[in-house]
Amino acid sequence: MNNMKKIIIIALTALIFTACTNSDKEYDASGTFETTEVMISAEATGEIKQFDIKEGDVLKAGQYLGYIDTIQLKLKKEQLQSQINSVQSRTQDITAQTNPYNKQLALTQTTLNTQLHEKKRIENLLKADAATPKQLDDINAEVDATQKRLELIKSQREAQLSALNIQNDGLVKDVAPLQAQIDQINDRLAKSRIVNEVSGTVLTKYAEVNELMTEGKPLYKIADLSTLILRAYLSGNQLSAIKIGQSVKVMINDVNGKYKNYSGKIEWISNSAEFTPKTIQTKDERANLVYAVKIRVPNDGYLKIGMYADVKL
Repeated sequence: MNNMKKIIIIALTALIFTACTNSDKEYDASGTFETTEVMISAEATGEIKQFDIKEGDVLKAGQYLGYIDTIQLKLKKEQLQSQINSVQSRTQDITAQTNPYNKQLALTQTTLNTQLHEKKRIENLLKADAATPKQLDDINAEVDATQKRLELIKSQREAQLSALNIQNDGLVKDVAPLQAQIDQINDRLAKSRIVNEVSGTVLTKYAEVNELMTEGKPLYKIADLSTLILRAYLSGNQLSAIKIGQSVKVMINDVNGKYKNYSGKIEWISNSAEFTPKTIQTKDERANLVYAVKIRVPNDGYLKIGMYADVKL
């Protein structure tokens, strides 16, 4: 009888052990949270005069943060603008310079019109024997002289116009490189303004006011923490149970030792296997090769970069 009891106890113990061994874990994979961090660097060289941020600030895209000293740039721009003004002051006013010729042309044309009218009158008188051929010869000579004078004035005006255009074109060419330098300075002035281009939270601040900056030196690091990416690893036999766009349960430990649950969505699944990271556990811990997945999780403020989390498929 005692032997029978021992057998029953052993059988029950084995059954309980087997049940416990085969019971599912509370999670299928583990991972850590990450996000895309953007390093913002200075685009100009000089002393920082204003830099209004601190770590933890939430910034908007296009938000003005401060500026790097621009005094030397402004002085150089004023010098170049003065040179441009000096060159442009030598530009000739074509209308004013050619106006005397235009007046001479108008006056000569009026004289010619009068002479032509007189010529026609004399021709009519000659037909009626009221004028002499000499009178017609005289008026023809006057018309011919006036026409030659008109052509000469036109030629002089064209020569003057050509000379003025050549001179002004040369001055314009002198202005072009100066204007190009001003455009470059304007670009550098714009880059001296520290303007945030990425919406997110300031993770690290690397520079302070009155510090000398050089182009390319980091100012701060920023990341969008409104959602985080949980990088987890699954064994090969779990891949058939997931797909991109699928919702999964993400769990983190709270202060009471219990799970705090989030809803995440799979947005990427690796196409190739890799060796299991030492700090990561999968459901089948014996698996040597695993596949990385990225799960996007909305952040309510409690999730932090580097925090561990479990995944339930």
